[in-house]
Amino acid sequence: MTVKLLIADRDPKERTGLEWLIQSYPVPFDRVIHAENPDSALERLLQEVPQVICIELDMIPRDLWDGFRQTVRRYARRVIGITAEATFERAMQAIELRAVDLWVKPVSPDRVRRTLSRCYRELAETAPVDSPSAPPAPSPFSYRELFLDGDAAKPGPLLLIQPETSEEIAPLHRFLQNYPFRSQPSLFPLSDAVVALFPRDRENRERDLHRTAYRMVNEGSERLGISLFVVLHPGGNTPTLREQYQTARQALQLRFYRGDRQVVKTNHPVQWRELDPFLTPEEQHRWLEMLDGRNRDDVKNWMQGEFLTLAPPYPDPGLLRIRLTSILAQLRRFMKREGLHREKVLENRYHQIFATVLYQPLLYRIVQDLLLFIYELFEAAEDPSRRELSNPVEQGVRYMEKEFHRPGLSLKEVAEHVGRNPAYFSHLLSRQKKVTFRELLRTIRIRHASRLLTSTSLSIQEIAGRCGFPNANHFSRVFKKVTGTTPRAYRNLKNRKEDKEEKG
Repeated sequence: MTVKLLIADRDPKERTGLEWLIQSYPVPFDRVIHAENPDSALERLLQEVPQVICIELDMIPRDLWDGFRQTVRRYARRVIGITAEATFERAMQAIELRAVDLWVKPVSPDRVRRTLSRCYRELAETAPVDSPSAPPAPSPFSYRELFLDGDAAKPGPLLLIQPETSEEIAPLHRFLQNYPFRSQPSLFPLSDAVVALFPRDRENRERDLHRTAYRMVNEGSERLGISLFVVLHPGGNTPTLREQYQTARQALQLRFYRGDRQVVKTNHPVQWRELDPFLTPEEQHRWLEMLDGRNRDDVKNWMQGEFLTLAPPYPDPGLLRIRLTSILAQLRRFMKREGLHREKVLENRYHQIFATVLYQPLLYRIVQDLLLFIYELFEAAEDPSRRELSNPVEQGVRYMEKEFHRPGLSLKEVAEHVGRNPAYFSHLLSRQKKVTFRELLRTIRIRHASRLLTSTSLSIQEIAGRCGFPNANHFSRVFKKVTGTTPRAYRNLKNRKEDKEEKG
């Protein structure tokens, strides 16, 4: 089997470094192809038809996204997204491409190796040749019939058995080889699950096999410490093994909702219900209130009511992950408003939660980890030692004290710096400081100008420029309006008072 890899990234050093890692491990790709922009990526994809593509999502313009997505999904069998920052938009793009992983730069070499090795193994398993891993016992089926349509005999009952991690496939396979089934199935180990295909006979009645599956789940937990999720397809009138496997494979997604140590019976494709994955404006406003109010109980009740009370028919897990990333976007804004994104520990935790939302196979664990992270953010925001630092008005005032010398300093700029809407920041400022933005900025500038008038010999023109006034005339008018006297008279008055104090 010949397997090609396409690396599409604007940075030639990133492309070269990734290829070097692949050759160093080695991951057995027969050819590595480079592309430096979206056009060349599409050209290489159509000409070379690589099975695996690593694509930098940041380089794809929005107006090209729909066409690019359709082409990649049509021609690439495995997609890995690459991005410089874990954002809601990039997570959505990775989900739309059905990416097997999303790498956030700088990505660890070990993650590169694990992801690409997994892609290669999965492609090898789906290659149209009989795998040497198939059991030696006589069977009318092989990996070929599992992944390709064939004319073999109608299949019997099938168990699709999935452990929690791919590292548990080997011990699971050994466990199944020695398990005392009433009639021994043909076993087909895959990258993330094991197929157990039973012969069509009276011993493999659906009810008995269902009990066997539950007993196997319990014994696997007790003897191996492995949590299993099992899909039982009774066979019946299923035309081919491939269709039977695909139906069971789709039902594995129910694990997302039902959790581990479950056995699900199915002989029809799962029907997902419609779901708008994005938060409505009302929901966004509700999250703003809950986060700014540090309301733990409301957050917990909202999350549990939204995600842990779902009943069949369930929404597609991919759509629900998008909805969870919408909540992450709200948390990101909260972190920026409170200045928490500057704290390395919390920033790293955010990226961990981002990965959890995208790839954790169990919904209840995602909700649990997300709630714990929100509580961590609340504790950090409520820390008395940094409460003033997290106050958006105090942040804004400090920024104005730093940037007052620039004539173009605006309400919009200050509001963006503290992560607030300009109108909302203006409201907060008026409520806390009892002044408008213009009044506060003018007060800051006049205070600094007064200090320069009395402590330096700078000209009126120079002081006006250093304090953010466009010219000396404008400065003089504003200064007189605030202090009741001109800058020159203010300087002379202060100097006379100081002279009298020295003589006295």
